[in-house]
Amino acid sequence: MILRSMFSTKPRGYHGFYVDVGAHDPERFSNTLCLYLAGWRGANIDARPGGMTAFRRRRPRDINLELAIGASRSTLTYYCFNDPALNGFRADIAKAIDEAGRFRLTSQVQLETVPLSDVLDEYLPEGQAIDLLTVDVEGMDYEVLSSNDWARYRPDVVLSKQLE
Repeated sequence: MILRSMFSTKPRGYHGFYVDVGAHDPERFSNTLCLYLAGWRGANIDARPGGMTAFRRRRPRDINLELAIGASRSTLTYYCFNDPALNGFRADIAKAIDEAGRFRLTSQVQLETVPLSDVLDEYLPEGQAIDLLTVDVEGMDYEVLSSNDWARYRPDVVLSKQLE
């Protein structure tokens, strides 16, 4: 609702474009679902293996990418939990969650990361402005944000839950 009010100055019937990094699920904890339901479209990006299956089914207008975004191209360990909302690349966060006992670390996989600017270069439609960039990647928000080319890709609104 807050996001919708931020874009209330747009013309009636305006359908914007979002980029959701760490999208997790097309509905659960989604920062973009209300915008999608209002006619917007965008790019959902999440590293979780198999995670885009639900997006392709429930968000067919969107660009749905199963990719790991990082500060540079590299290989990182991705920590998977019995609640995928907690998945991420930070070993210290994964250890703390697992030791707390409420959620279990179920697996670890090696994933290739790619800078956000490279993904936007490849997948953003020609001439498409970005109204909203939302980043929620369990302790790696700064790395994702720093991997953007801010001279070329300047969203109107940036939403990030954590910066270091």
